[in-house]
Amino acid sequence: MINRITKWAGIILTVTLMNPGCSSGQNKEINAEVIIYGGTSAAVTAAIQLARMDRSVVIVCPEKHLGGLSSSGLGYTDTGNKEVIGGLSREFYQRVYTHYQDDAAWIWQKKDAYGNQGQGTPAIDGDKRTMWIFEPHVAEKVFEDLVTEYDVEVYRDHWLDRVTGVEMKEGRILSISMLNGTTFRGTIFIDASYEGDLMASAGVDFHVGRESNSTYDEQWNGVQTYVFHHGHHFGNLQVSPYVVPGDPSSGLVAGVSGKPPGEKGEGDDKVQAYCFRMCLTKVEENRVPFEQPENYDPAHYQLLVRTLEKGWRETFHKFDPIPNGKTDVNNHGPFSFDYIGMSYDYPEASYAQRREIIAEHEEYQKGLLYFYANDERVPEEIREEMQQWGLAKDEFADNGHWPHQIYVREARRMIGEFVMTENEILGKNAVPRPVGMGSYTMDSHNVQRYVTPDGFVQNEGDIGVHPKSPYQIDMGCILPKQEQCDNLLVPVAVSSSHIAFGSIRMEPVFMILGQSAGMMAGMALEEQMELHLLEYSALAGKLKEAGQIID
Repeated sequence: MINRITKWAGIILTVTLMNPGCSSGQNKEINAEVIIYGGTSAAVTAAIQLARMDRSVVIVCPEKHLGGLSSSGLGYTDTGNKEVIGGLSREFYQRVYTHYQDDAAWIWQKKDAYGNQGQGTPAIDGDKRTMWIFEPHVAEKVFEDLVTEYDVEVYRDHWLDRVTGVEMKEGRILSISMLNGTTFRGTIFIDASYEGDLMASAGVDFHVGRESNSTYDEQWNGVQTYVFHHGHHFGNLQVSPYVVPGDPSSGLVAGVSGKPPGEKGEGDDKVQAYCFRMCLTKVEENRVPFEQPENYDPAHYQLLVRTLEKGWRETFHKFDPIPNGKTDVNNHGPFSFDYIGMSYDYPEASYAQRREIIAEHEEYQKGLLYFYANDERVPEEIREEMQQWGLAKDEFADNGHWPHQIYVREARRMIGEFVMTENEILGKNAVPRPVGMGSYTMDSHNVQRYVTPDGFVQNEGDIGVHPKSPYQIDMGCILPKQEQCDNLLVPVAVSSSHIAFGSIRMEPVFMILGQSAGMMAGMALEEQMELHLLEYSALAGKLKEAGQIID
């Protein structure tokens, strides 16, 4: 049988060059063997792997800045067991290490004054020559250096036409077109976006929200009322959700849903909360003071006032230190930087709707910073501490020093050849064809904030379950079902349950899966073989040669 890789490979002879990021691409066509959609860290590692295999590859992405969250504030890396981070993912952290070995990299802080503290691991590992904690602009430079060194063309500010832009024939993507008129034609496509936009537009099955526990015989999926694994809940503080405390007729304060949370273990269409990972500093010469956002409304933070009145004092517990006197600031506590309940529509929203959602999140977080620093209802010691912080002047200079990328913790998840569940993460089920490994906690942030039967406010959905040991990730979780699309790979919006994705969704793992997707695409082209028919033993050998750790 002549397979379709052979049939279509002949049309991919050259890469037609154009000016990346141009506003009009009317009637432009770019050809390459592999087209990668998305600007995430996985997109870069997939492209570099293909370039190392001498395959023609381009990255086309809506973003202007490469690296996704890795270069947009998430510098306090969720490593888990770093021994299972190999290949290009490890090389990224080695390049970060090399950068910070230069004394010139330490502008706002002396190297010996840096605390060297990471998530369960030293930030700087001299023995392995890796560094796991870094500034956003350093990460972006590493990604840009990689695509420059390997001469990978990147077409930025190119937005997939999600309605009519995917041309398919017999379960195969022929080309993808952008809203600016540019068409990208290839043999294999890789959707490396957080949202899974190309996957969805190609008609591949996906899920949004939480499956019920019965769907995949899980314990930690679905609604998880009264399960408190972290400190991100109201516990026994007995905070009233009503405008007039204790009076339901007065209505609910901002941020509280009046709908019931659902029965424990049942599925829903809600996704966990998003936020921006903010890069802040106290270094006066590099500090941009917090400003009052345009539509600032202190009433949005009434729950915070009541939480502080109850004695909660953990505001600064997730101001995690990164080099040069900066922080990677994440959500922490019952009321914090996660905008709970406001991300449900994002995965399938139009571009315009997504921009509105992102703007709402930005306004909420900027307003919260300003509120902390200025509202007299905030205890004085917290207010004075927050006044010492500000945005880092030397980060995100083209975006008002605010991160380029919102933390899309979860959007669409493919339903592919193999679905990773908590049973694989926890070692209950074997993985037949591993292409990488993970180890981080199955971590979901809060999904909703509701009123308890006792009349108090509570958060729901924050789960943290530790695997006993590192686990393998199956090849089938980045492959769509063959009958739906046989020339697409999806290394970010992977095929997994909600709670399993809570562990897989870490940036080092995305880089691992991106490289493995690149390897699979390269081998399919070399062997003129369809992706789904690749011989796993040969793939495993190639992955190990490339430094991937799969067992």
